[in-house]
Amino acid sequence: MKKEYDYLIVGAGLYGSVCARQLTEAGKKVLIIDKRDHIGGNCYTEKIENINVQKYGAHIFHTSNEKVWNFVNKFIKFNNYKHAVIANYKDKIFSLPFNMWTFNQLWGVNTPEEAVKKIEEQKIKIDNPKNLEEQALSSVGSDIYEKLIKGYTEKQWMKDCRDLPVFILKRLPIRLTFDNNYFFDKYQGMPENGYTEFFEKLLIGSDVKLSEDYFNNRDYYNDVAENIIYTGPIDKFYDYRFGDLEYRPLKFDTQILDKENYQGWSVVNYTDKEIPYTRIIEHKHFNNDVSPKTVISIEYPIEWDRSQEPYYPINDDKNQEIYNKYKELSKQEKNIFFGGRLAEYKYYDMHQVIESALDFCEKI
Repeated sequence: MKKEYDYLIVGAGLYGSVCARQLTEAGKKVLIIDKRDHIGGNCYTEKIENINVQKYGAHIFHTSNEKVWNFVNKFIKFNNYKHAVIANYKDKIFSLPFNMWTFNQLWGVNTPEEAVKKIEEQKIKIDNPKNLEEQALSSVGSDIYEKLIKGYTEKQWMKDCRDLPVFILKRLPIRLTFDNNYFFDKYQGMPENGYTEFFEKLLIGSDVKLSEDYFNNRDYYNDVAENIIYTGPIDKFYDYRFGDLEYRPLKFDTQILDKENYQGWSVVNYTDKEIPYTRIIEHKHFNNDVSPKTVISIEYPIEWDRSQEPYYPINDDKNQEIYNKYKELSKQEKNIFFGGRLAEYKYYDMHQVIESALDFCEKI
């Protein structure tokens, strides 16, 4: 007997919603469900005091992939926002990522030659760095590590830098120019009306059920469609049989303030370990939203357990070994596909999620 839907998609975040768009355009009947009461996953945006507020933290769109850029622009318009970050260390302000402004603020140097000389003086020779601390000291030296890396990173990951893998630091660029643009990508910006509009348009033509947990009615949902695309945590799908995968969860304290401008920029990182939060986001600065008030989100790291919302996978050797077991198990499934940040246990930027979903839909 033919089932009611061609595809059930578990999760109305970025991967699931892009798949829903492509499948409905291909004439497939799609049901997409999400345990939250809204679409958009962690990219969900809501209007507060006429300001686009990203409920789950800052998501800045950037890509050099023409295919991805053309895809998103079919649905929404972007402004020309270029991401830069300010670091606050003991009430002193520094520019991120590490660039000539940073080196000038740290040491008073004005030229790339002076900056390189200062970094070389501070670097410690370590041939094969075994952890994040060794990687930092051998690449940028003690000042940058102590003031701009150590405290923030240990708060963010809730681990000593000596217990963190090298690859985390390699995401941070170092520039000998005064360019403080965080990303190198050709296309950058923020949606003029927030991300929720994007998801609403992606899901036109799909049936959508919110506040609906797949695991509370698994037998029914396994039988409602010919195929399943699962975008949730892969360890939960298999009832944690190989153990729990670890994530870095977050807590957001979002406040409406009776002032036009709180910090003068969109994202300020607090790199002093004694301050309990990692950063403050002031949402109106992403889109120059006009309002007599402002909305800020103070971001705190919290300990991981199954009751928390998973954000960033901790791709160390231990967790990768566990994930590889789940991945091998998933290959045995028929008509069940796994995709996205949680199902693949992979740190994805937004454009990478979209590219992956588009490629998957072309393949099937």
